Amino acid sequence: MPHYIHLRNLHFHAFHGVMPQERTVGNDYVVNLRAEYPIEQAMQSDDVAHTLNYAEVYAVVEKEMQTPSCLLENVAHRIAQRLFHDFPRIRSLRLEVVKQNPPMGTCGGEAAVEIQLNNDKSQ
Repeated sequence: MPHYIHLRNLHFHAFHGVMPQERTVGNDYVVNLRAEYPIEQAMQSDDVAHTLNYAEVYAVVEKEMQTPSCLLENVAHRIAQRLFHDFPRIRSLRLEVVKQNPPMGTCGGEAAVEIQLNNDKSQ
């Protein structure tokens, strides 16, 4: 049975987008992720060394969010690839990047990309 670690509603101000004003002013984003990870040992040991440290995962997401991209698809892909690289025991990821109030002619709303990837190199 798979086990998951979630990080939900991570808020960032970042400079992603195709429009010039998005690259200058920025926008607010929310990131949600679900990582499949072998947590059985941590369930018994109560030791953070035996699980996926969510503070370290957050630091990766934060760093990638601060690198501007035109497309949310690219942002999500970069975050996933970096997490797979830095935490090779992650078996799969479901990752959502949400742009709040995107410049599309309406007041409010969200635009989002959700990806689900398997780590072919998981241990």
